[in-house]
Amino acid sequence: MATLYREAEKNIFRTYLYLFGFFLLIMAVGWVLSYVFEGQWILYLAVGISVVMSFSSYWYSDKIILRMSKATPIKKDDNPELYRIAENLAITNGLPVPRLFVIEDKQPNAFATGRDPKHGVIAVTTGLLERLERVELEAVIAHELAHIGNRDILIQSVVVVLVGVVVLIADFFFRMAFFGGMRQREGGVGLAVLAGALLFLILAPVLAQVMKFAISRKREHLADSTAALTTRYPEALARALEKISSDPHQLKAANDATAHLYVVSPFRGKEAKSRIRKLFMTHPPVEERIKNLRSIDV
Repeated sequence: MATLYREAEKNIFRTYLYLFGFFLLIMAVGWVLSYVFEGQWILYLAVGISVVMSFSSYWYSDKIILRMSKATPIKKDDNPELYRIAENLAITNGLPVPRLFVIEDKQPNAFATGRDPKHGVIAVTTGLLERLERVELEAVIAHELAHIGNRDILIQSVVVVLVGVVVLIADFFFRMAFFGGMRQREGGVGLAVLAGALLFLILAPVLAQVMKFAISRKREHLADSTAALTTRYPEALARALEKISSDPHQLKAANDATAHLYVVSPFRGKEAKSRIRKLFMTHPPVEERIKNLRSIDV
């Protein structure tokens, strides 16, 4: 039987394996461009632009996300129980107490943001506070606190940089090709290589997005394991996931830009039915997460 520690180690390993794959993908794109164009300066330029853009979004992402989600800050007097839960879990994990926000919405859900533990934020919906029992609420807060402690915001920022690099390089390639910046090659072999390069650069952004979602799903599994390790009660999180995923209400502030942050996908009626659609899911299937939680040994 799997243990919480093995589950966490496995998901950390897979996350960094995907990150390594990202770097290999970027090097492959760079190699293709070095063959098609006269130099590799395009790759360096794209990397620089992506890093600057992602660095800026990293510093201000929490403010943007909270505004998009229509979350409002609450004080300890507004919800003493929620604050006690957050404080106790933060002390257990050796983390600063996160700022707490509430979203006025019937759908039970929650997310965490903040560039580092000192600036951690946890937002919960009023539906979550109303529907979950205390142990289930504690499990969800532990899950979100795990995202903060595991530096998931930092990892996601790195992923955004890498995806941006691939997308910008591919876009620049097509612009250069359109304006005649490609090196001329004669013969069937040269044309075949150029056709292969074109196909690769079309597929590269799609592959980058798939890898981005794969990393996001692995971080969800890791947060589940970390939360169960913190509370020592995996069943509470499993029950919470069941209640959240079965709730029929749509989250009014949900959008594609922030959907991956929530403990469960905020969209209803859009569950993946095929393996191809599952590749583009921001979250692992809830059934899979619940099964994993109930199979691990505390």
